[in-house]
Amino acid sequence: MLTPIIAGYLFGVYTLAGVLAGALVSGVQMAISASNTGGAWDNAKKFIEAGNTEQSRALGPKGSACHKAAVIGDTVGDPLKDTSGPSLNILIKLMAVESLVFAPFFKEHGGILFGGNS
Repeated sequence: MLTPIIAGYLFGVYTLAGVLAGALVSGVQMAISASNTGGAWDNAKKFIEAGNTEQSRALGPKGSACHKAAVIGDTVGDPLKDTSGPSLNILIKLMAVESLVFAPFFKEHGGILFGGNS
C-alpha cells in the first residue's frame, strides 16, 4: 500500500491523481471480472451436475472429463467470486483514503523528483 505515498512524495499531487484514476478504472474492471468469472464457473459445475437439459446431459455424468474440468473451475472460481472481487473494492477505497490523509504533506513536500507541485 505504498503506491500512493511513493507517487505523491516522489512525483507530486498530479501524478497521484493519475495513479488514483488508473487504480479506480482498472480495479473496478478487475473486480467485476473476477466476481462474474467466479460465479460463471461455479454455476457451470452446477449446470453439469443437475443434468436437467439435453445439453447438460451431453456434457457427461459426474466423473467425466467435462465434469472434472468443471470441478476445477469451481475450485478456482469460488475464491475469485468470494474474495478477490470484493477485496479489490476495498483496495480502491483504501488508496483514496490514504491519499486524502497524506494530501497536505504531498502538497507541501511532494514532487521531489520533478520540482514540486505547481
